[in-house]
Amino acid sequence: MRGPATKRFATRGRVRRYLAAVAGAGLLLPLAGCGGDAGADGGKTVTVSVGYQSKTINTVTAGTLLRSLGYFERALGELGKRDGVTYKVDWQDYATGAPITAQMMAGKVDIGSMGDYPLLINAARGKQMKAPTKLVSVTGYNLRGGLNMVVTKPDSTLSSLADLRGKKVSTSVGSAADGTLVRALQKAGIDADKDLHKLNQQPAVGASALQSGGADALSQFVAWPGLLVFQGKAKPLYDGAALDVPTLHGVTVRAAFAGQRSAVVDAFLTAQLQATKYLHEHPLAAAQQVAKATGLPPEVVYLYNGAGGIATFDPTLKPQLLNALKQDVPVLASAKLVDSVDVDGFTDDRYLRRVYGAGYAEALASTANPAPVTGTDPVCGGRANDPATASESWLSGEDRTTAFTTPSCLLRYVKQHPGKVRAGYVPDALTGTRWFANTSVWAEDPAAAPNARFQPFTTPANARDWIAGHPGTRLVSYDAALRESP
Repeated sequence: MRGPATKRFATRGRVRRYLAAVAGAGLLLPLAGCGGDAGADGGKTVTVSVGYQSKTINTVTAGTLLRSLGYFERALGELGKRDGVTYKVDWQDYATGAPITAQMMAGKVDIGSMGDYPLLINAARGKQMKAPTKLVSVTGYNLRGGLNMVVTKPDSTLSSLADLRGKKVSTSVGSAADGTLVRALQKAGIDADKDLHKLNQQPAVGASALQSGGADALSQFVAWPGLLVFQGKAKPLYDGAALDVPTLHGVTVRAAFAGQRSAVVDAFLTAQLQATKYLHEHPLAAAQQVAKATGLPPEVVYLYNGAGGIATFDPTLKPQLLNALKQDVPVLASAKLVDSVDVDGFTDDRYLRRVYGAGYAEALASTANPAPVTGTDPVCGGRANDPATASESWLSGEDRTTAFTTPSCLLRYVKQHPGKVRAGYVPDALTGTRWFANTSVWAEDPAAAPNARFQPFTTPANARDWIAGHPGTRLVSYDAALRESP
């Protein structure tokens, strides 16, 4: 395929080195615990408050999954043995990043995870209230912006952003999804404030508004678009990856807390590294754990967090992601949500570098997904290792997935297993966004080789753009693609 989606995943050697680095992070914790706050409380109990968003599932390595694995508590237990302090963790679950920031400003949350736009607001509020915070790691990201989407009802006649003029669009102002909406509309020549009616609503409220007709479209972040589509309550209108601007979630820490208890920050980041390693090595099991903890369907969690998922989990503070934050500042400033943000001053990777060890520089330079789709294609043969085409199927009753070299090969497999496929995952041929095979928009190229005959897309707009550059191709339904597969 073309564009950024053509970048291939790292070699197995690089992935092994990454896993070795995060495994080694656990060995660094005892050294980190010898720092300035060891024994500072003389045997007292210290409660560490962590704000997270359980259903914002590209933060799971610093929230839902981390909590279920118990890695942070274990790390604090080891730290406590050395400094004579009993540590407890107070996990506080929120729907968005805004209340986490409010609690941090009040000194009631020490460590929080949130999306890019909320992170910038977090930085601005911290400076404004003389309670500065620091961005210390990333949880999940997508280099093109595919974690955010605009969806409409399944029977909606809306087919592009241009159709939103005069319509009611629900979003959460100040969120990553709102930022994607504003920037996408600007790119399409639409004023988000003048040309449509923007509703500022929490994700769950917006989802209800979409169902009731109170909103014509919903712009939200992971995992709401995938959830609503999986439930048959929505269809994608705009793929955030079409904007081609990175989106991310990260971990922010109160600077005063980090200064006083640097060993605790080290312990948290070590635990995050271990949770990331677990997610990479056991993607299906991790998705099922998160699903159990949140009530989300495991098929939806795996769409985002699985092998080759929409979210790439890598805690390093990559220049591409920090530059994206800098580009986001004017969007928030135009909405009068911040005046300015010093992204460089907000970012502090000292703690992560310390616990990560020698592999940090290599991981920082790589944008390859450390957990790609891989395996031998049982239909077409060969290894499914090209991120631009690799697809997956999850059969009912099985605790493993099957990999395919192309979406067309997956279609043939689904055809061979009628009624048995729990979920099929395919990458958008234009943007690379991973999506459900049965809800994708499909195009057929009759002149292409059998293994490349059918191409999937998240939205009609993406399909139209691709077809415009491929004469002789045409739209087909998913059912027709199945029937016509050899």
